Amino acid sequence: MTPIEITCSDGQVLHGHLFETAEHGGDAEATARWAKGLVVIACATGVQARYYGRYAAFLAENGFHAITFDYRGIGASAPESLRGFRARWHDWGRQDIDAALGWARDFRKDLALHLVGHSFGGFGVGLAPESRHLTRILTVGAQHAYWRDYATGHRARFIARWHLAMPLLTLACGFFPGKRRAWLEDLPRGVALDWARSRKDFTLNVAPGLREQLRTSQRELRAPILAVAATDDPYASGTAIDRALAYTPQAPSIIRFLEPRDHGQEGIGHFGLFHDVHQDVFWRQTLAWLEHGVDPWTPTQAGRAD
Repeated sequence: MTPIEITCSDGQVLHGHLFETAEHGGDAEATARWAKGLVVIACATGVQARYYGRYAAFLAENGFHAITFDYRGIGASAPESLRGFRARWHDWGRQDIDAALGWARDFRKDLALHLVGHSFGGFGVGLAPESRHLTRILTVGAQHAYWRDYATGHRARFIARWHLAMPLLTLACGFFPGKRRAWLEDLPRGVALDWARSRKDFTLNVAPGLREQLRTSQRELRAPILAVAATDDPYASGTAIDRALAYTPQAPSIIRFLEPRDHGQEGIGHFGLFHDVHQDVFWRQTLAWLEHGVDPWTPTQAGRAD
């Protein structure tokens, strides 16, 4: 695991880590021949990149170079104070994910480039112009938190937390103090308000000129997407995933809902699939998609979590 710095087109520096696959045959040339690809991991909102470190290390152990990084305003990429720090949700896609993909291509242009995106990370990749160079995408619980898409039974609680309490606290503090409430990491003001005000059409939250740039990036994305979510994920309902995928109509997509009991768990939720308890089943299944483009999951009979 090697610390890296990623410089965005606007000069913002992001901090992350490179997990290089182990040498095969004892020399760098043999390692280059053996490497199966390069995977960029894009985080969920309010989650530090270190949460995905175990999965990145697993990918490296199985032949993939992997990159994790913190978005601007989060974790190792956060300033000393978030008060006055400017960042929008779309900056994480258009600038940060874009820069990470560019860094990865510069590191190894000869390897197939893939992305694993969790929650907003799986949606935000479509906002990045560099996404046109991707070979395959795996999304986990990907959506943009439009309140009507929350799963039945959770909507009222999530509206109260994310669309009432969060914007009020954000406006009062100048940033969202998520750590104080043990909800998630602290968020920049713009990101928190974008989430709180998320609309049916994500791009309505941005200026018209930028809106067209974002939609152009989404339309130009053609890498196949395997969109995965647990059936008990309250954020990634079937409606939410359909809405997210509709922004990238040129990208062939497959949707799979995973039953917790099929993975030896009582529940998985929105965050569980990146816990190392899933290393021997889910993590290993992801290798089939990343290496060969093979969907390892069959449709469940449980239906969608709408």
